[in-house]
Amino acid sequence: MEPTIVFPARMVRTMDPACPTAEAVAVRGDRFRAVGTVEELMAYPNATLDDRYADRVLLPGFVEAHGHAGTGSVWEGTYVGYVDRTDPDGRFWPGCRSIEDVVERLREGAAELTDPDRTLMAWGLDPIYFPGETLTAAELDRATDTRPIYITHTSGHACAVNSAAMRASGIDETTEVEGVVKDADGRPTGELHEFAAMGLVAHLVQGGSILQIDENSIGRYAQDGVNTGTTTLTDLGSMILMDDEGVELYRSSVPADSPVRLNVFHFGAGAGPVSKSLPEAVERIVRLRETSTDRLRFGNVKLMLDGTLQGFTARVLEPGYYGDQPNGMWNVTPEEYRAAFEAFHAAGLLIHVHCNGDQAVQLFIDTLQTVLDAHPRRDHRHTCTHSQMTRPAQYRRLAALGACANIFANHIWAWGDQHLDITMGPDKARRNNAAATAARLGVPLSIHSDTPVTPLGPLRTAKHAITRLTQSGRVMGEHERISAAAALEAITIGAAYMLKMDHEVGSIEPGKYADLAVLSDDPFDLAPEEFERIHVYGTVVGGRHYASAITQEPPVS
Repeated sequence: MEPTIVFPARMVRTMDPACPTAEAVAVRGDRFRAVGTVEELMAYPNATLDDRYADRVLLPGFVEAHGHAGTGSVWEGTYVGYVDRTDPDGRFWPGCRSIEDVVERLREGAAELTDPDRTLMAWGLDPIYFPGETLTAAELDRATDTRPIYITHTSGHACAVNSAAMRASGIDETTEVEGVVKDADGRPTGELHEFAAMGLVAHLVQGGSILQIDENSIGRYAQDGVNTGTTTLTDLGSMILMDDEGVELYRSSVPADSPVRLNVFHFGAGAGPVSKSLPEAVERIVRLRETSTDRLRFGNVKLMLDGTLQGFTARVLEPGYYGDQPNGMWNVTPEEYRAAFEAFHAAGLLIHVHCNGDQAVQLFIDTLQTVLDAHPRRDHRHTCTHSQMTRPAQYRRLAALGACANIFANHIWAWGDQHLDITMGPDKARRNNAAATAARLGVPLSIHSDTPVTPLGPLRTAKHAITRLTQSGRVMGEHERISAAAALEAITIGAAYMLKMDHEVGSIEPGKYADLAVLSDDPFDLAPEEFERIHVYGTVVGGRHYASAITQEPPVS
């Protein structure tokens, strides 16, 4: 008879209202058998005690419903972002707080390359942190004017290149592609917005994207999950599922003993053409869904409508941007979007749609209404992901249509000051990422990091949704703050629901997979500003234990 292992803990928070706390959890095989007191659980047949978590706090493994496996590969390039980051191996990278810091780090990166033809890859840049200053090819040429430089903006929706990269790509005054930024004299500046323009320099990048994945990068992404208590991750927008080699990469990289469950979404529209026709893509994703395992899930689809708020490429309704900048860009035409949405929906697939601006949200809603009228489907759980500028009336319609909202809470801290002062203005900014409104109007919700755009770390994401603090310490919309209980629900059972996995993960209940986050402190006992001091010792996935690569203990209070 398979043993029942009883794990006592200082506190068990189940996220199950029927039994919200417990002394211990009992695990048999890869599933939870029961929760309760130690005395109760030790009465189960063939029970044995394992006290390794006796002084720890156990929560259900966190669920990240919008992340990217490229989190593991970006660290192959040079990090030039504004904020401090820690990579999946536990190495700390200080932020570049000035243009000169960026140039100096690029110089260091160029000096480390021995192949004279290799492009210097970097990532994490966002010029909006340096208002009144420029970061064009002229500045990048100070790092090197002979070797191509390619820097992905932290949003993933823009890049910056130097003169050598433009020469190698034939970009000059005659280039007429939307998103190629030019100066007053008509000369390209080296800044390229959205995927048509970025595609001009894709040949300089191995695999065509700094987010190109391999077995090593998927492994590092999984380790990042362990480091942050995240047991279910998404790769929200894979470009390689149409190829057998791409599918095999996921299968070989996510074995039966993987430290995470990975839910891979096919990128169906919005980032260049798919490699097969739409009907073939639909048929292939339906077939792949049947090959899913408990660790590797196929059968879901991502579509992308617009760009980013901080890049002014998100599509927004009147009154528009704060400074009356031109409206943003569609990454797919509304007609192509509807065709893709209808085809994947009619096949019974789950669809998450990237919508930053409220005009993109409106297109999502109107298309969903039209498609549901033609192809009714109960419990579809299609999701408006990012949902940054969604209005109350739009949330009412999302609720009526059975849709979910995955809200980009990390944006509040990462770009809140910029939204208040530059992109949206104080009134619209306080309505940004309106989790309280979504919850009040009955929309199932989660909150996310969009890693590597912002760092993976569900506890940190919860803190941002609760406090709505910006980097300067301002509160961006006090009435859109949610409670700690609601935020912790959003990163567990809420995220599991919108992945259609809430019957398997997201709470500690008998019969669900034995997935746990192992913590130093109970977030319910702390002020949300203290969530970041909670140390994650590791995770349990399917009853198996995995250790964090970040070994430092939390500070003593």
